Amino acid sequence: MYNSYFGLAQEPFSIAPDPRYLFMSERHREALAHLLYGVRGGGGFVLLTGEIGAGKTTVCRCFLEQVPGRCNVAYIFNPRQSAEELLESVCDEFRIPPLQPGGGRLPTARDRVAALNEFLLRTHGVGQNNVLIIDEAQNLSAEVLEQLRLLTNLETNERKLLQIILIGQPELRDMVARPELEQLAQRVIARYHLDALTPRETAQYIHHRLSVSGLAGALPFDAASLQRIHALTRGVPRRINLLCDRALLGAYASGRPTVGVDIVDKAAAEVTGEMPPRRRGPGLRSPRARIALALGLGAIGGAALFGAGLLAFDALRLPAKAATQASTQGGR
Repeated sequence: MYNSYFGLAQEPFSIAPDPRYLFMSERHREALAHLLYGVRGGGGFVLLTGEIGAGKTTVCRCFLEQVPGRCNVAYIFNPRQSAEELLESVCDEFRIPPLQPGGGRLPTARDRVAALNEFLLRTHGVGQNNVLIIDEAQNLSAEVLEQLRLLTNLETNERKLLQIILIGQPELRDMVARPELEQLAQRVIARYHLDALTPRETAQYIHHRLSVSGLAGALPFDAASLQRIHALTRGVPRRINLLCDRALLGAYASGRPTVGVDIVDKAAAEVTGEMPPRRRGPGLRSPRARIALALGLGAIGGAALFGAGLLAFDALRLPAKAATQASTQGGR
């Protein structure tokens, strides 16, 4: 709706994980490097964790675009499955033909592991690597994680046949650290936690997305609004997208060429359903600071009154002292 108003060719703040909009901060580059290392790591697990909306899935999509041509990738985005269901999903992702065991029986987990092992050996024989990526991996059960560990036992004399990348929220790290999953933890060859953006990176991120969307003129956010956006979103890209999208819509509806702090605060209230906390500028202090200031001023005022009292007392004493001195001199 506001694209033409701001001279944009497309929506700049969609929450879809479009790799074209990936802002490669230093931490995003490191995350991508860990995933690429995992392809050449010779088997085992790679862990990529981060807060909700930190950009994990977007980094993964960028990784998929850079995967070498001789690498087969299975991508599981719904990990809420049993161990046997997950094996079936992995076989489907690797396009392993449906199993047809004899006797009219249904395929078992053992049958699927055997088919997967045959596929891995065959592709390894022609120089291909195989990578299994599981998104939202914090939702995996302990049973499924143990089954994944067993899949890393599929190997030749030279190397492991399957590289597994687990992508999830911070609790994934806690899961892997459990004593019952120690064997899995020992097979993690690389791990990286994707932190939120700094204030400077937040401003660069916003400018980057607008530039990719076709912005040719000045940035439609002033410096104060950029600082406010970082404070309200804490540097999480998905939150930044939601807030900036609503703020641009608010500026368009108001006929204003630039987003100000007032528009950002109103947009935040519309996105979250709550009014954001008041900004604390030079003239605004927290209640604790105001109490401390009041106590300080009271102490200063009390000292001033005490000092004034001493001066007044001295002033009263001067005439009496002078009279006493005069009387003494007259007696002499």
